Amino acid sequence: MTLPRRPLLAIVTFGRMVKFSHTVFALPFALAAVALAAHGHGVTVAQIAAIVLAMVGARTAAMGFNRIVDRRIDAANPRTADRELPTGKVSLSAAVSLTVASAALFLAAAAWLGPLCLQLAPIVLVLVLGYSFTKRLTWLCHLFLGLAIGSAPAAAWVAVRGRLDAPALWLSGAVATWIAGFDVLYALHDRDFDQKAGIHSIPVRFGVPVALLISAVLHAASVAALLAAGQAAGLGWIYLLGMAVVVAMLVWEHAILRPSDLSRLDVAFFNLNGYVSVVYFVATLADVLLRK
Repeated sequence: MTLPRRPLLAIVTFGRMVKFSHTVFALPFALAAVALAAHGHGVTVAQIAAIVLAMVGARTAAMGFNRIVDRRIDAANPRTADRELPTGKVSLSAAVSLTVASAALFLAAAAWLGPLCLQLAPIVLVLVLGYSFTKRLTWLCHLFLGLAIGSAPAAAWVAVRGRLDAPALWLSGAVATWIAGFDVLYALHDRDFDQKAGIHSIPVRFGVPVALLISAVLHAASVAALLAAGQAAGLGWIYLLGMAVVVAMLVWEHAILRPSDLSRLDVAFFNLNGYVSVVYFVATLADVLLRK
């Protein structure tokens, strides 16, 4: 049975508004945390489903909220003027409804996962929603975004084990610096507009060459944290093989960008970072299953 055209169009439009396809960035890392936490402990299909729903709910709420508070900025920016809220493809009331419903989904999934998850859920919401205001205040906004999204692996670990352990902390640190690093690259798109509009970012504060260097340093820190996570979890050669592929993709991501030539910025941001998260998850899961 197929959905009527209008409801299907509405789903696609909402998905574009919140960039649902970008879920591929953080979700594989959260699932990798689930695989590591479940080793020697166990996890149910229902738990995995609840973790995925919590991830989707939190991310959709964050993106919806970001689109709402940024709607006037987006309308003034030529690159983002055709987004769903500035063009009226999605009404403000519909965006608010989606955001509230997504936050409720996140809280409901957290409640199902246990009292500790529910107690920590408001903190996570403050982080993922609060990012939307940081670029108005500080060029450190990229690190705040990394902290918000980097909480996903730690949250998934708590959902499985009911506590935090070293591998989860290393993995969350890795995701935080990885996200911050490629958010710096993403901000290169809007450097000129942001400078005129008073929006803060590392490219605005330090310029393109230094921004590229800072992004590379953040990604180097991410690799170090991922290696530490693997060591703390006792992972073996399959994990290291996956890490070699991850490192190669990150090196390539930075090699194709030059201060004088950012024409391949979308390839670096969208394609390669999506591959990084998927490769990492596959390598982690394969290593855990082999040890099992």
